[in-house]
Amino acid sequence: MAKLTSREEALRVQLISLGQDHIWEHCMLLEGGERANFLDMLNVLDFDSLKKAIQMSLGAHACEEDVSLLEPPSYIASPQAGGDVHAWEAARTLGESLLSSGKVAALTVAGGQGTRLGLSGPKGCFGVTPVCQKSLFQVFAEKILAAQRRYKNRFYWLMMTSQVNNEQTTQFFHDNDFFGLEEEQVIFFEQGLLPSIDCEGKLILEALGRLALSPDGHGGTFDALLKSGSLDRLKVDGVEILSYFQVDNPLVQVLDPVFIGFHQKHGSSMSSKMVVKEDPHEKVGLFCQQEGVLGIAEYSDIPKSLAEERDATGQLTLRAGNIAVHLIDCDFASHIAGQHALPFHCAKKAIPFLDDNGKTVRPEAPNGIKFEKFVFDGLQFAENPLILEAIRGEEFSPVKNAKGADSPETSMRDQSLVFAGWLNAAGVDVPRDAEGDLLYRLEVSSLFADDQDTFLMRWDQLDPKPNLHADLYLE
Repeated sequence: MAKLTSREEALRVQLISLGQDHIWEHCMLLEGGERANFLDMLNVLDFDSLKKAIQMSLGAHACEEDVSLLEPPSYIASPQAGGDVHAWEAARTLGESLLSSGKVAALTVAGGQGTRLGLSGPKGCFGVTPVCQKSLFQVFAEKILAAQRRYKNRFYWLMMTSQVNNEQTTQFFHDNDFFGLEEEQVIFFEQGLLPSIDCEGKLILEALGRLALSPDGHGGTFDALLKSGSLDRLKVDGVEILSYFQVDNPLVQVLDPVFIGFHQKHGSSMSSKMVVKEDPHEKVGLFCQQEGVLGIAEYSDIPKSLAEERDATGQLTLRAGNIAVHLIDCDFASHIAGQHALPFHCAKKAIPFLDDNGKTVRPEAPNGIKFEKFVFDGLQFAENPLILEAIRGEEFSPVKNAKGADSPETSMRDQSLVFAGWLNAAGVDVPRDAEGDLLYRLEVSSLFADDQDTFLMRWDQLDPKPNLHADLYLE
């Protein structure tokens, strides 16, 4: 056997110290390019983090939190719910100044496929608007274009893709001429991958010369931003704040001046938006505090009695629902990535593995553990984290399922209702049926108006006004 290189010897020692002798033995069975590729795959692993993940997974039951100690967090109420109107106006003014000075960039987490929606490509390619069926990507691009016109500035748009959909996503943007944005302002970067283990803590081989790897979750945003060089690029151009949102919500305010203003005024390094939970058993994560530390509890981890508990006003005690919208300081993102601070979460899954005969087996039952990180776990490390209330019907109607709740049908309905509200404010009687549902679909591009005040001004300028005897689209 040829003498090992220093790199190979260091790798061998690390694997054996982690109890992964079988991986090194497999490596030695490979030859030529196959071995070189496998070594490259192994060399990118973060062994310190992997060690922590394995230890955590094997002792997971010993460190479960006592959810009975969860308490509701404080949050800034919206004006519609009794919040301070003057504080919101002041926050808007501050946020607009930050947007005008180029201190903010948009960040979309878009690593998933639209499989559940019947789409073979990236979820962001899915057509979601009520009349024109514009893709989610186009919806967000138009919101950024509208913000650029309003604040007379150019905004970076960062897009975290995955190994699965990066090529398709970038091609979709090229095919659509970046939806009117400049190619240079859209920054694509891939999220990281984490290896899977079996129930004894051993790394799983998926095939000859290939580990079983899976995306590291939206919490991998921090690491991916740093490793891709995106944070350095933003800092050179004076960007200080990232406006984070996931790809499935067409109602999201991509660059919200009020949210940005509150974030800056409170000196927060990471802020979040919430909506009031609709019912005790709605499947949404909840902002909670435990011993003074802010975090999010999964709905499935909260006991029925606690989920249904109400306060003296009759509202649910735990009601602050997470909508996956955050503001993250660039310096804070660098710190989290550099410190590898986020905890791992594990889930038992059916993971393809290499059997003793060198064949890949695809089990039907869970046989191993996949790891991922959650971006909201950054809140526990943030300085002065704040939560801002958003109105569900105005800012949150995700597309997650093909039918039923959070489906294209419900999202398109909610989008039309937002535009109907703008028309009502303009004095227009929007046709409805006997049950109060809209008779026609309504769609207003952000290039026509991106809020009610702008809509009222633009509508007043229209001559003649369009009638409402059919579906309506305005751009």
